[in-house]
Amino acid sequence: MSVSTTRPDTGGVSGPDTDASLLDDHDVASSYREVTDVELHVVAAGDPDAPLVVLLHGHPDFWYGWRDQIGPLVEAGFRVVVPDQRGCNLSEAPAGIDAYRQSNLVADVRELVHSEGRESAHVVGHDFGGFVAWNVALREPSLVDRLGILNVPHPTVYRETLRSSLRQILRSWYVWFYQLPSLPEWALGRNDMEKMVKSLEVTSNPGTFDEGTIDRYRAAWRHTGVEPRVDWYRGFRRSEAPSRDTVTQPTLICWGEDDIALRPSMAEESVDRCENGQLRTFPDASHWVHHERPAVTDALLGHLS
Repeated sequence: MSVSTTRPDTGGVSGPDTDASLLDDHDVASSYREVTDVELHVVAAGDPDAPLVVLLHGHPDFWYGWRDQIGPLVEAGFRVVVPDQRGCNLSEAPAGIDAYRQSNLVADVRELVHSEGRESAHVVGHDFGGFVAWNVALREPSLVDRLGILNVPHPTVYRETLRSSLRQILRSWYVWFYQLPSLPEWALGRNDMEKMVKSLEVTSNPGTFDEGTIDRYRAAWRHTGVEPRVDWYRGFRRSEAPSRDTVTQPTLICWGEDDIALRPSMAEESVDRCENGQLRTFPDASHWVHHERPAVTDALLGHLS
């Protein structure tokens, strides 16, 4: 593993910087770390010797999706590390669907924790980053001290619900669409990724993403394009299930009840898969619950402390 502060070649992509310079009110820094077989762009803040928290973004997000949590976590005495996951923003985007299997995404997190000189960390994930966080806890249990999950079900609960619930199958239409060759990339990439913008807007409450924030998201999407993000979902379907099903680490699940893509019942079923699980639900909050409810940050602080 190596650490570099040199910005990789972005192929002449123009637009606002999408590294740690997006935040000017916290002592944050970008670095580029060789983990497994890829180079990840990582934003970090806080005392290097403080308890470590790793924050994992989902789709179509990048590290910036945790901007509201970085400062409070640092102020509470944590070291915070937020990667752009492989295929996103300034991180390397390996070719091929198999590069985005859960085993590879989990290995990235393991090596990222080791790059901090640690054997374990608190791990928090939202959306697809939540699937990665669940898998880290299940596949590498000694790596996770405490687990935080935002609006994504336990992977077994998700798979079982897809087999039994027509309503959830319909809500997950985009997952099936992403399995098609080429068409999803064309649809998401056309008109300056207008459908990606629309996905932010329709899955959130009004005002969650203002125009300036959307411009930053567009800039992040341009760096690697949309294909690697679609391959996350293709790779997920190719991934082997973890050898264990019960999460042993203390786990907090925060869930915005107005998530249009996921049935709320899956949150309760996911807690049942945890030996020491707690569920906090947030009425009138969307899939982007950590942007819309400051109480989510407070809940995470209490859980991790």
